[in-house]
Amino acid sequence: MAWASAGKGRPLVKTANWLTHLEYDLESPVWAHWVRFFADHFRFVRYDERGCGLTDRHVEDLSFDRWVEDLEAVIDAAGIDEPVDLLGMSQGAATALAYAAKHPDKVSRIIVYGGYAQGWRARGDAEGARFYDAIVEITSQGWALENPVFRELFTKRFIPAGSDEQIDWFNDLCRKTVAADMAARLLAARADVDVTALLDRVTAPVLLLHPAGDEVVPFAQGRKLASRLTDAEFVSLDSRNHIVLKQEPAWTRLKEAVLDFTGETSAGGFGASSDMENLSPREQQILALICEAKSNPEIAGLLGLSERTVRNHASNIFRKLGVKSRAEAILYLHAGPRR
Repeated sequence: MAWASAGKGRPLVKTANWLTHLEYDLESPVWAHWVRFFADHFRFVRYDERGCGLTDRHVEDLSFDRWVEDLEAVIDAAGIDEPVDLLGMSQGAATALAYAAKHPDKVSRIIVYGGYAQGWRARGDAEGARFYDAIVEITSQGWALENPVFRELFTKRFIPAGSDEQIDWFNDLCRKTVAADMAARLLAARADVDVTALLDRVTAPVLLLHPAGDEVVPFAQGRKLASRLTDAEFVSLDSRNHIVLKQEPAWTRLKEAVLDFTGETSAGGFGASSDMENLSPREQQILALICEAKSNPEIAGLLGLSERTVRNHASNIFRKLGVKSRAEAILYLHAGPRR
């Protein structure tokens, strides 16, 4: 397995998804803004899935159980021995949720983006399954051709509102990161994924983000997944793209939702000194309401946040100020730090 780590702070591990390349993604007009954002706020760990990118491309076992084992191996190799945050995009959501069900004590939070619990063949949609099988067959025959028309079955569905530069880059990535036979096998393996039986064992809070016009993973699949989780917050993103692009307003909304959910501000903020300067504008806003004796539900209602998000922010505020309670936080604000 090829993996990479960037940034510092709380560990966030992104499960593998279609298609990535650890080196090319850093310069990508499709993926670079994702890597930069998460590396700015976390110790961001990502890896190329088996058969793809810098990971071994000659593999036999593409089973879902092995995908979960690969995530376990990457977390172990990265030396992460504390509860981890997970980012599961597209089919990577199922891997993240299965890991959380298997290791509930090892996961703090989960961010799911454009995710689903069931692959095409597991959804009971015969017409959709036939369409997906046709794409797998076309992939095996046309992936390696010089003409990008076959690969554009993916690029123009993944980023239909992308610029020519972004679509051309994605077309090039297809050939650079995976061979035709492996691309077809990976697609076929995804169709049978089904983690619905595991969802009631996921105890970590989950933020689900889903583009409203997603052509790759239907919006209804994201909603269905959210309805099966016990502690879930769902955010709709105004985008047609399966991968939200940097120029979209939806990208700003996504970043705001992630930071609200995790309570993070910057890599420097995590574990920093107990000082008011380390509080984000949102945390300062919540602290002011705490000092007005507002309860978490009241703060959530005033700011349009979930109560869980307010609790996360409050915990981060207490940690950064070096206090243990609301009363101590109020005293800190009025009397200044204890010497």
